[in-house]
Amino acid sequence: MIKAAIFDLDGTLLNRDASVLAFIRNQYERMHHWLQHIPIDIYVSRFIELDQRGYVWKDRVYKQMIEEFAIPELTWEELLDDYISQFKFSCIPFPHLHSMLDELKAAGIQLGMITNGFGRFQMDNIQALGIEHYFHEILISEWEGLKKPDPEIFKRALTRLHVKPEECIFIGDHPEYDVYGAQQVGMKGVWKSDPHWTDTNHADFVIEDLADLPRTIRTV
Repeated sequence: MIKAAIFDLDGTLLNRDASVLAFIRNQYERMHHWLQHIPIDIYVSRFIELDQRGYVWKDRVYKQMIEEFAIPELTWEELLDDYISQFKFSCIPFPHLHSMLDELKAAGIQLGMITNGFGRFQMDNIQALGIEHYFHEILISEWEGLKKPDPEIFKRALTRLHVKPEECIFIGDHPEYDVYGAQQVGMKGVWKSDPHWTDTNHADFVIEDLADLPRTIRTV
């Protein structure tokens, strides 16, 4: 019987692709005075390319953009500070996020989260989605000193939720960091379908929509 569900954040609960697009367009518009020599579509597409879906931290991204686009009036530090302080205002959830969490909570399922990233930045995004109160435990890699797919961070979440691995299901978009990482410690791994990844053969379950999750958990 499943007693707990643990989630990834980016690409699972937070629609990061849509959020990044909204943010970088907003940044361009707010800083148009200094960026107007760059067409907005080129600025946006280059940021998304360099960002590599969040796997490259933005200091490197902005250093590259400052150099390529010759932006003398702004520093990469200023652009990075803007990203850190303003990204939360562009956070876009996947459909049915709140109704899914409400349904699991009503069913008595404990909820946890494990996300890689910087502590304050990720917590700002969680709070921007309005979901912090749903979760009994939130583990962010910077604050834990561990990151997925290290088995220890999954074990730590299980300990804090007071559940056994076989009583827990993990939901994420990354086949290795999320699904396989959770399975390595004995959890069931649910892959939140994502077109950027194709190696999903080892997932215990696949969902296309967050609304499908409560029904999936009932079948375990």
